[in-house]
Amino acid sequence: MRAPYQVLVFPYTIKDNLIEFAIFKRSDLDYWQGIAGGGEDEEIPIESAKRELFEETGILGSVSFIQLDSISSLSVENVVGEFLWGDDVYVIKEYCFGAQVFSKDIILSKEHLSYKWLSFEEAVKHLKWDSNKTALWELNKRILKEIS
Repeated sequence: MRAPYQVLVFPYTIKDNLIEFAIFKRSDLDYWQGIAGGGEDEEIPIESAKRELFEETGILGSVSFIQLDSISSLSVENVVGEFLWGDDVYVIKEYCFGAQVFSKDIILSKEHLSYKWLSFEEAVKHLKWDSNKTALWELNKRILKEIS
């Protein structure tokens, strides 16, 4: 059963202090975003983030996750199309993560048409949702602080 929350994950790489983020173009709608999906059953958000990353990119193994402070509220109708969790649940939380990966090799699921590895400045220009832009900004700032 779908849990009443969403996760958002931005894979990233660091090489010679250059940071690149992966963004993904959805196959059903014409926009770019991070990896997004819902929790399942009794998963906690970090478990959902790991599963979604694997399902949508094929990335498994050596990945270092950062849970971000960015949390958004999303309407249930925009996420699942209906009041799935009852008439009193109007919004769900979207928990955001960064995922440092050590290979840019991605095997896309059917949810996405393509992906790009971009700098923060280029990636944020492509993103549709403000929640994605805020999460990516926070992740970029955290990484810059860590590597400086």
